Amino acid sequence: MGSRQKAAAAVTGFAIVLGAAQVPAGPAQAVSGTADIHPIESNVAAKFWASATATSNSSMAGRAIDGDPATSWFAAAPGRQRLTVDLGGAYDNLRKVRVVFADPGVHRYVVEASSDGGRWTRIADRSHNRVRSRGAVELFTRPRTRFVRLAVDALPGGAKVGVSELQVFNYLRDDLVLGADLSSVDDFQTRDYWVDPLGADRGAGPRLLDVAKDRGMQFARLRIWNEPRAESTGEPTAVPRQGPDRSLESARWVKQRGMGLGIDFHYADSWADPSKQPKPRAWARLDFNDLNRSVYDFTAGYLRRLVKQGITPDKVAVGNEIVNGFLYGSEAAAIGTTSPPYFVDQAAIYQSKPGGGLLWQYWGSTDPIEQRLYNESWDRFTTLAASGIKAVRDASPRTKVEIHVVVDKGRLAKTMEFWHQFLTRVKAKGQRPDVLAISYYPQWHGTLEDLEVNLHTMATTYPQYELEVAETAYPASGGDTPQPNSPFPQTVQGQADAIQRVFQAANDVVGNRGSGVLTWEPASYQAMFRAVPGLPNTWEPYASINVYNASRARHVLEDTVFATTVVGTRAALPATVRVLTIAGRKLTDVAVRWQALPPGATDAPGQVTVSGLTDHGPVTAVVDIVKGVHR
Repeated sequence: MGSRQKAAAAVTGFAIVLGAAQVPAGPAQAVSGTADIHPIESNVAAKFWASATATSNSSMAGRAIDGDPATSWFAAAPGRQRLTVDLGGAYDNLRKVRVVFADPGVHRYVVEASSDGGRWTRIADRSHNRVRSRGAVELFTRPRTRFVRLAVDALPGGAKVGVSELQVFNYLRDDLVLGADLSSVDDFQTRDYWVDPLGADRGAGPRLLDVAKDRGMQFARLRIWNEPRAESTGEPTAVPRQGPDRSLESARWVKQRGMGLGIDFHYADSWADPSKQPKPRAWARLDFNDLNRSVYDFTAGYLRRLVKQGITPDKVAVGNEIVNGFLYGSEAAAIGTTSPPYFVDQAAIYQSKPGGGLLWQYWGSTDPIEQRLYNESWDRFTTLAASGIKAVRDASPRTKVEIHVVVDKGRLAKTMEFWHQFLTRVKAKGQRPDVLAISYYPQWHGTLEDLEVNLHTMATTYPQYELEVAETAYPASGGDTPQPNSPFPQTVQGQADAIQRVFQAANDVVGNRGSGVLTWEPASYQAMFRAVPGLPNTWEPYASINVYNASRARHVLEDTVFATTVVGTRAALPATVRVLTIAGRKLTDVAVRWQALPPGATDAPGQVTVSGLTDHGPVTAVVDIVKGVHR
């Protein structure tokens, strides 16, 4: 979490096509603020990891997937052509392909999809097309699609085939788990939370978890402190919030609501994050072997208490943001740790015995002594972590194990060294995690493009693991100035957009390896709730909280129609377009209500757009106006 606890979508498309929407999209209303939230739709063909090849002039094929309608791939010679996009990995929820040719002509083609590039399934057939147009939108359902191929018949008159854009759209998977760290349910037991506290029907409530579940949070993570202590003094807190005993009750509340449950062991009495990882006071003077045994006993003991009361956690994190190790001991002086205050002030206690801190300053050193110290720190750390993993396996075999780190801006190489060292060493100790997780806060971890690079690098290096964004957040207040490395204002709308963009990044990871996204403490840090004026002890959500429910598409619309007409002639637009219902994989027709073109719109060659509306969202017609006969 860094030091923050102390204070506690762009779709690449045809240039003139309106943003795609799959459901009727008005502002998502809540009592406090408004946010216009649409289902996530992402053109994965335009991602940096996608590539394109063609039967001719293949070196220029990338122009067909660059997201720029002003650039096109053209075949080197006339004749039948194939353009193939490799998305870099399989996707389970691709639903739409948009084909845009460089010129409006009578294009006859088929679109095919494949998992391996060898066996193909036809998803669209326009091989008998007789109508002149610039392209079309094709809807389909085919899980495990990695390759999309456009096969175009030869054009009349010896013309060369040209493709401006071949776009492939990904939608939020049902199995991408969206949730939050909601540890503060322990702190806020006496608060009232309602979706609409001033309405005649207040909606879900009166507890924080009720509103969270109703607004689409599927999963709640709870942190566990060994013996909760004040970060400044190291004295036990008057009320041991987030301690083992009280968290048993919080876990029961989560499971009562049918939500997934995550347990986040800090192995500390106070905050643990990349800048500090203090040992629990009770373990501070233990020899290393006893410390290692305590990690196992504490982890297994707590989980067995959960299981005994009928609760099996879905996921357990062995440590929190442990890129620099955890359970710091005598190595802390070499690390340069300056917090928490009690850990420094009582160094004779907390730093008296070795722990699991990593000596990164010796990474890459050629000095034999420094190499030895680096390796010894890794051995201590992974010995402790392996004991934690084994404890989870023994106490709750069905529970997944997560290792949670960070990727600081510009420090991906460090995190990849972490994964190499960690995974190699715990495997040698007979253990392995299931989930590799990172935090993402733009002010510390970089741009959304950095996040995509980080996730992609991890997914392609370690494809056998699930990936999760275990923490993210963005403020709903602060004005129009974005946070560092973010394009979004600090507003209710900006909060929704920023969080949704992280959902998209996780969902777009190749091979469906992104498994979930959790916001961090949305009731308190960069909050998605506010106190209701005039109602004591009552809290309501910002409209941005609807991002959990509203990000999932229920329908995918044929949202772009391409047509051609001759100068001075009224464009003939279809009375219906296709819509795909995701749940049943059913294609149906839906009526379109088109706006009238202004007088003179087709009086000269060029291109115009026409807006339409359906029961499932807006549609845009792109009409090319040409001279002569258009059929």
